[in-house]
Amino acid sequence: MNSVLRIAIQKSGRLQEDSLKLLKESGLQFSNGRDQLKAQVRNFPVELLFLRDDDIPQYVEDRVADAGIVGENIWVEKQKQNQLIKRLDFSKCRLSIAIPRSEEYTGVSWLQGKNIATSYPAIVKQFLQKHNVQAGIHEISGSVEIAPGIGLAHAICDIVSTGSTLLSNGLKEVEVVMQSEAVLIATPDLETGKQAILEQLLFRIQAVQLAKNNKYILLNCPNEAIPKITSVIPGMKSPTILPLGREGWSSLHSVVDENDFWEKIGQLKSLGAEGILVIPIEKMIL
Repeated sequence: MNSVLRIAIQKSGRLQEDSLKLLKESGLQFSNGRDQLKAQVRNFPVELLFLRDDDIPQYVEDRVADAGIVGENIWVEKQKQNQLIKRLDFSKCRLSIAIPRSEEYTGVSWLQGKNIATSYPAIVKQFLQKHNVQAGIHEISGSVEIAPGIGLAHAICDIVSTGSTLLSNGLKEVEVVMQSEAVLIATPDLETGKQAILEQLLFRIQAVQLAKNNKYILLNCPNEAIPKITSVIPGMKSPTILPLGREGWSSLHSVVDENDFWEKIGQLKSLGAEGILVIPIEKMIL
């Protein structure tokens, strides 16, 4: 019987949307209807399971699913026997301590003897132990921001993306407990066939991620400027250089990291580059 890799994904929400987008960009073909609990990939030996995000680490530990895409904060909080395979560079947020805006925060010691409301008691406990602070932890699920306003707690620890929810509830962020993003986790010691499928999938994901972080650049330049320009944009190994019909000029093709893009463009212009074109890359394989 041929192996099939079962991957658990959040059944709704932004993390699900971003996870499915990544898988589709990695060439997987499937349909996911509303309230669907599982989907078979048509062109790759993968089956998708749609589960509550809080349950994914447990299902992976129990080998109901072989792998899962989940928020790093959930993975750390649940403390299950899963292996972190890859950080996926989307659904980024932070887990932070917040207190009423009227309070004057004097550092982590301010939390001494206070009560903290959170959906992440294990992470908060570790944070407090690290800073030698004794505080009460009230575990609640949902509407954590309301806890100080109703007298349940002096502070909260919750996921923050923009901070607008804290602001609307009269709170301010004072400590970042951890940074989080989507991660791919898996059961340790997968059988050989499933491990091979996972490695093929990782190869595809890597190609998609590299493409997102890089741009293909084409430019025309005087031949005497080529050595300096290639030192600015060396490419994956070396740039492609083609002679132009214009005497003493060439066309140079290379790859540039998007984070360095505008700085590089300025340098290239100053070195005599002209007709600069920048093109998105769909996939990039090293």
